[in-house]
Amino acid sequence: FEAAKRHVLPPPYVVKPNANGSSVGVLIVPKGANSPPQQLATDAWPHSDEVLVETYIAGRELTVTVMGERALCVTEIVVNRDFYNYEAKYLEGGSTHICPAKIEPQFAKIVMNQALIAHQVLGCNGITRSDFRWDEKNNVLRLLEINTQPGMTVTSLVPEQAASCKIAFDDLVEWMAEHANTAIKVKT
Repeated sequence: FEAAKRHVLPPPYVVKPNANGSSVGVLIVPKGANSPPQQLATDAWPHSDEVLVETYIAGRELTVTVMGERALCVTEIVVNRDFYNYEAKYLEGGSTHICPAKIEPQFAKIVMNQALIAHQVLGCNGITRSDFRWDEKNNVLRLLEINTQPGMTVTSLVPEQAASCKIAFDDLVEWMAEHANTAIKVKT
């Protein structure tokens, strides 16, 4: 791995396995780190041979579910660990979801609109979840990624946001199945 031999970006930066989800294997190289993550060069690295390296973006973590042509709401994720890794997502006490986020309504509309635009521009279908970082001090919103296969567990954000919008879990799943069936028919 080139990323294990030298810093490929100035720290801080994020290293992600190319083929994992739920932040499994994600590493954050902090500002001032003297060397890159050495675990990438060992046999102990159980993940893919390809990694994504991205500049670390600080700020409040916000996320929006888009359901078809509708952005549901904004959730703020408050992490009780180093970052929103697998443990923070799935272990009790790892994070808190504030749904809807305690932000100004006008700003919430902007965040939801950005998620909807990203969903549309990328040609996404069905359900997506867009993750953002908001630098509140400088009032800068940055899109981190769009998750085209977001989680649907009890602790997942999509069912939580749907419930916040009065969409029952069964109705959400039924909508997803119907929409997937429609998308398949259109493409064949």
